[in-house]
Amino acid sequence: MSATPPHPTTSRLGLHRRSQDQINLRVVLVAGSVIAAIGLGVRSTFGLFLNDFNEALGTETSTFALAIGIQNLIWGIGQPIAGAMADRYGSARVLASGSLVYCIGVVMMARASTGLQLYLSGGFIIGVGLSATSFAVVLASIGRRYPDNRRSTALGIATAAGSSGQFLFVQFANRLDSVNGWQTTLTVLGLVTLAIAVLAWPLRGNADDALTPPLSGRSAIDERPQQPATAEPLSSALRRAGTNRSYLLLCSGFFVCGIHVTFIATHFIPYLEDRSVSDGVAGLAWALVGLTNIVGSYAAGALGAKRPKAPLLAMIYAARGAVIVAFIVLPVSTVTVLGFGVAIGLLWLSTVPLTSAIVSQQFGTRHAGTLFGMVFFAHQLGAFAGAYGGGWLADRTGNYTASWWVAVAFAIAAAFASLFIDERPQSIDADSRSS
Repeated sequence: MSATPPHPTTSRLGLHRRSQDQINLRVVLVAGSVIAAIGLGVRSTFGLFLNDFNEALGTETSTFALAIGIQNLIWGIGQPIAGAMADRYGSARVLASGSLVYCIGVVMMARASTGLQLYLSGGFIIGVGLSATSFAVVLASIGRRYPDNRRSTALGIATAAGSSGQFLFVQFANRLDSVNGWQTTLTVLGLVTLAIAVLAWPLRGNADDALTPPLSGRSAIDERPQQPATAEPLSSALRRAGTNRSYLLLCSGFFVCGIHVTFIATHFIPYLEDRSVSDGVAGLAWALVGLTNIVGSYAAGALGAKRPKAPLLAMIYAARGAVIVAFIVLPVSTVTVLGFGVAIGLLWLSTVPLTSAIVSQQFGTRHAGTLFGMVFFAHQLGAFAGAYGGGWLADRTGNYTASWWVAVAFAIAAAFASLFIDERPQSIDADSRSS
């Protein structure tokens, strides 16, 4: 007996719902991408003002570097907390609150007149704001809405958007600074962060809105009602992650990523100034980091959707080490400086979509904000070491050579560690489900 064909009205409703689901996913992705662009874009401009603060406050490089180090450390400490709050109370509330704190911190930073004020504003307050407006909250919110077969690509797009923010905001800050001065520029940048609160609405919802993985061979947007993720308690998820070797190796790799990106973000421009590179070339090279990172982040996410992610991470860390070696060995010129900007930009945040996707793949999406926040905390410990350690070594040795070679050594270690990451889903025993 032949099957009864679906009623035309039912079919139209199903198609309409699937179409609406696709639109909603695009809105979430666009909103999250713009938030990432603002949050990371504003932060990426701080290195441009290092010498301005040194002159205004009469301090050494290590003073500003310590403020950025504190910022990254607080950002890292607050990240799992913000992720847990977003998982429980909804991402939109956390993002909106964080944008206000972020704004206050940047505006206060522009008016800092002592090192202590700089540590409070540019360090502590901005760090709190960043913890509630950056990757752990945004990527977890996007990741829980996308199914497994599309998650890595979506996370790559959002990460690439953060890179576009670096390119755009560095250019914007440079031009505004040349006309209105660095204090006005920082104030304007602080006010721009308030836009995050407006954009946060599409990302509302908490961990209970997570999708279950789609059936094999089915559409990414299943016609069945969406079910909540496995109800594993947070304490159980943290316990499993904390004793999982692959998760700890992932954290160690991201620690190295923090060293790399924050050392370069804080000290790249001053290093070029020490080597008598013109402001125009230095600014263009830094902008190219953000521009080419758009390509690198998206490509990493797209590749991660088709190939094992851990080997890709190993390749990225190894490539970073090779690029840094070439940069410090070759003579400083316009070609090598701009070439470094392009090459390191392709590798800049390409670790983020892969790392975030591995966390969701290993432990599911229900506690993704918290678990990725813990990985990001390791990243920020590295960021503190990269920012402050780079400045401390520069003050003690008179140049940045030692810091660059330390970055190379860590790149080799991270590449080796990534080869041993098992990215397969980690099983949940019955006791963990019910405890």
